Amino acid sequence: QLTMSLNSSTLLNEENTQGARRNMECLESLLQTPSSFQDNPLQQLQLASQEVLEKAKKSGRSKCPRCSSSRMFYCYTCFVPVETVPTTEIPTVKLPLKIDIIKHPNETDGKSTAVHAKLLAPDDVTIYKYPCIPEYEEKRHEIALIFPGPNSVSVKDIVFHLQKYTKKGVCASDDDCSREPLLKQAKIEPEEQKNPNECISSSRSEGTRLKKIIFIDSTWNQTNKIITDERLQGLLQIELKTRKTCFWRHQKGKPDTYLSTIEAIYYFLVDYHQEILKESYKGQYDNLLFFFSFMYTLIKDAKCCAGKE
Repeated sequence: QLTMSLNSSTLLNEENTQGARRNMECLESLLQTPSSFQDNPLQQLQLASQEVLEKAKKSGRSKCPRCSSSRMFYCYTCFVPVETVPTTEIPTVKLPLKIDIIKHPNETDGKSTAVHAKLLAPDDVTIYKYPCIPEYEEKRHEIALIFPGPNSVSVKDIVFHLQKYTKKGVCASDDDCSREPLLKQAKIEPEEQKNPNECISSSRSEGTRLKKIIFIDSTWNQTNKIITDERLQGLLQIELKTRKTCFWRHQKGKPDTYLSTIEAIYYFLVDYHQEILKESYKGQYDNLLFFFSFMYTLIKDAKCCAGKE
């Protein structure tokens, strides 16, 4: 019995050693070879070459060119790529409107995806740390806030609801808005008829009333303090209900339609492009997920390798 016990113990130790060795080999291979995870839901994106990220992954952490902090891929406090990721090799995305991201002061910088938007669309994205945010009251007729709630509307209904807003604020009721619309339309003679192309053009023109979108970057439990701020009251709220998150830090107990910040920005722009601008989507904003998709695949492979999935 003692011999059997010793043999069993020896076999168990060997299995543990082999298991640890396999995990180590697997993790080492992740750092050497590009990922090929088959069920990556983001793999259909039209992305710029991620070779620069593959190289940076192999070389490990690098210095931020501004603050000299040790980071991986980019500095999440200075909003710039690290030294091993040349700016010239990072894609730049031009957005159809401006984006303000309001970041909760307790949100961990390194866990936020908001910086991805600033890195990839630097001319169109501004990040504010709450409570230091702009006054939006005078421009409520051209701004919307992405946030789920009882009064939130879908992207396709933006044009209709923006008509209820004037430069002085929000109309007291739908009747008031209908009596005095935001923009007076030219009278059309009875014999004149609009052709379909003119109708599409008119719809796009109305859609461009929207100039800026606001996103809140925080955990869902922290959003209440920001969303109740008086400076955000009265803004048109939009909810994205049809997309599911791929974020690896998704919060337990929350619907899978609650997206990470960069996902929300990306999916909103895709819907806006199709529903409001009335244009076919051909991957114009896919590179907003340049970092996100790479990190998603890297983390997914690491979990799979460790036997967690």
